Order: sequence, then structure tokens, then C-alpha cells
Amino acid sequence: MQIEQPYELVLFGGLGDLALRKLFPALYLLELDKRLPQGRIIAVGRKLLKPDEVIVKVRQAVFSHVDDRYQDEECWQRFSDRLSYVRVDVQQADAYQALALELEESCPNRLFYLATASFLYADIVANLHTNQLIQLSSKVVLEKPIGHDLASAKKINKSVAEYFEESQIYRIDHYLGKETVQNLMVLRFANSIFESQWNQQYIDHIQISISESLGVEKRAGFYEQVGAFRDMMQNHLLQLLCIVAMEPPAKMEPDAVRDEKVKVIKALRPIEGKDIFDKVIRGQYGPGVSEGAPALGYRDEEGVDPQSQTETFVAMKVEIENWRWAGVPFYLRTGKRLGERACEIVVQFKEIPHSIFSMQHKKTMANKLIFRLQPDEGIRLQLCEKKIGSGMNVRPMTLSLNPDNPSQEFMKTQSSNYAPNSNSIRVPEAYERLLFDALASNPTLFLRDDELIQAWDWVDPILAAWLESENAPEPYTAGTWGPAAATLLLAKDGRLWNENN
Repeated sequence: MQIEQPYELVLFGGLGDLALRKLFPALYLLELDKRLPQGRIIAVGRKLLKPDEVIVKVRQAVFSHVDDRYQDEECWQRFSDRLSYVRVDVQQADAYQALALELEESCPNRLFYLATASFLYADIVANLHTNQLIQLSSKVVLEKPIGHDLASAKKINKSVAEYFEESQIYRIDHYLGKETVQNLMVLRFANSIFESQWNQQYIDHIQISISESLGVEKRAGFYEQVGAFRDMMQNHLLQLLCIVAMEPPAKMEPDAVRDEKVKVIKALRPIEGKDIFDKVIRGQYGPGVSEGAPALGYRDEEGVDPQSQTETFVAMKVEIENWRWAGVPFYLRTGKRLGERACEIVVQFKEIPHSIFSMQHKKTMANKLIFRLQPDEGIRLQLCEKKIGSGMNVRPMTLSLNPDNPSQEFMKTQSSNYAPNSNSIRVPEAYERLLFDALASNPTLFLRDDELIQAWDWVDPILAAWLESENAPEPYTAGTWGPAAATLLLAKDGRLWNENN
């Protein structure tokens, strides 16, 4: 796929944290790969800055977040020539005249990227319309979380839909842009060996974890309003769940894929009443040691209410009520200040019905298919093999399913005789892929309106129950794997979190 037409990318929140850490580095890498046609990137922000100051700021961000191997002065010069900056108060309609002067009178591929708080979305699109900056072919990208609850998500959807058709709206979830997530679909739907066993007959349970070793850093103001559930569970983890559990689409086309994802959300068993406190665990980190250094508790972080009830950890047991997944629990968890930074999907198959071999720790030897999304992407399959030597002793072994691009961390888990392919290639960053797809008008990996609303509809009762409850989040020590109740959530079912792979 290629971007067929010259483009204008208008980036609201153009000097914010997301833009500097993720978006500009991703766009630079697209430039490095020569995948961007003729076009311009217009950053929109509130600060009064000179052009040279903006270029310096973006350069520092790009070269801080791009591997040294890909820092190229010639590429940077080409990239910086595309950049410009406009100061706009996004809530003031007349301020958009400065942006109008910067844009071409007519652009066949104009993309507005709203990297701002979602409560500003309605004002931005209305003011773009007032100033006649939205053309028939224009598109808009909306960052998560879209809304604070079901009612606000519906309101935002309605506001944006006044000026953009659904086909022009790209609701982004960057986890769907990760190479391993897409490889998961290929592994399932292109290999009968996996798809034939991808059901309740062969799979015991599935775990999806997104853990962060960092605290809230400088995002306390945002995090106090959002919390771990809205920030990660309602979007990232549910989206990964959909990709794992969806039925094969009829074709690899945008709406065919998204239709199947919506079916998964509709099939989720509601978590209501007493189940909310039995199947959903929330926690908040306290003081501890993280990555070898002392770490503050959440309530001691700058900008956090000393009496805050905001959760920094969530774990939950989810069930899907359909034929494929009946009786198979999905365990989801996410949190800050945990044992390590990682994102994994662990598909644990059922134990063999009877072992003819002497096996120590039989439960830990069940076959597992592990998709690792961060910090190093890869796929590995845990099997059993004979231990070299006399007797028929069984031991676990790991088979790598991604020899084309092994990272150093991933290689540590492999056998010593594993030889990487000499033709290793760079794995595209998630935002790199999704920005390219948005500019190329490919919505496959973006959320549709009904998908967003169905997700909010499912999580709303949980948020409402927490709001009404007097129960505080369970404390856990920074640098550990969360509150004790999260361990108990699986232990009650005779299972353990996958923390040693």
C-alpha cells in the first residue's frame, strides 16, 4: 500500500508529550524509509514560539526516541523542511485564521490529528468547520481515551459526526499497530495447526498483561482524571482481547475485521453487582523499590491528591459467551510501578490428559503460545522435550517463531544454538504503521463508532460501582506485581499469572 496523494498533516497538541515522544519520531522513520510522498506537517500548539525553537524542540525529541542507527542528518533535513508551527487557541474560532493561512486552498489528503484531551474534540472540529478547513476528503484521527464514560463518548462521537462521515474518522489505539498483534492474526488465520485448536476444547485460559515499571511521571494531572481502567483497560486490553478471540473475517477488509471485533465485545459476559468486586481488582502503588531505585507511592507523586482514590492497577476475569470460548476465562491486568515493563498475551493450552513420563511441576509444563508486544516484540511456543542424557526425563523448551528479527532481550530466552537470520529488518513502530495507514486511508486497524460505544457500555457498570463504593483501591508495593487480590483472582481457579517468561 502507498500514500497516493500529497498530504497535509495538521497535528493538534503538536508539541505535547504524545507528539514529541511518539508521533514525530514515527513520522521521521517514515521519512527515513522514504514512504512519505510530497507533503507537509503543521504542528498546532498554544505556546508562542519562533520557527527555529520549534525545529530544535522536535529534533531533540526525534533523536532522543529514535535508535542511534537511524539518526541521519540528510533524512532530518528533508523531514524538517516539511515542518511548520502555528499558534492556535483551539477553543477560539477566530484563532483558526492563522491555521487557514498556513494550509493550501485545496488538499486532496488533509489529515487532522487530535492529540489533545478528548473534551476538546467537539470544539476543534466545530471551529475547523466554521473556518471552512474541512474538505470533502479530509480525515480526522482521535486519540484515546475517547470520553470519560458511555455518555461522554456518545456525545463526542455525535459532535465529530456532525462534520465528518464515519469513513473519515480514525479512532486510534496504537497497540493494534504493533507488528506482533498483526502477526497474531496471520498465525491464527493462515495456519490450520493453530486455528484448529483455538477454542475451548484445547485452550485452558488466556492472559493479557500490560505492565509498566514507571509511575505517573509528569502525567499526574491527566492520570488523576483517568486512572488505569480508562487509560488502559477500556481500550488497549479490550482491543487485544478482540484480536485474540475474534472469528475469522470473511475477507481481510476493514469492515469485515471490525465486524468480528464488535461481535466479541457484544459476547462479553456483563460484570455487574457482586461480581464487580469478585472479578475486578483495583490497586494503587505505595512506596517501594523500582528498577533498583527507591520509588514514591502514588499519593506522594507531584500533582496527586494525598487522599486520591485513583487506581493505578486493574486485574479482571473476563468471560466470552459464545461457542468458541465457553468456559475459557480471560485474565486481563495492567498497572504502573510493577515488576517490569512488558506487554504479553499468553495462550495456555490444556494439560495432556495423562502423562506417561515423569514430569516435575506438571502444571508449569503445559504448552503456551506467548506473544510479547513490548519492550521487545516476538512470539515463542513453549513445548516439552526430552532432557539430554539417560532416562526419559522431560523438560520445557522454547521455540522461537520470529527468527527474522530477534532482539537481544528476546534472544536471552532462546537456546544457545539459535542463529538469527542475517537479513534482519527494522520492525516498524506502532504509530509509524498507523500514521501511514491513516494517510493512506486504510481504516482496518482503527476503531469504528459501534466498537467504541459497545466497549464503554460494557465497562460503565464497573466504573459506576466504584464511584458509589466506599472501598479504596488495594495498596501494593512499588516494584512488585500488584495487590495480593490479583494473585488470588487466579489462585481461586487453580492458576497463576505468567511472570517468569
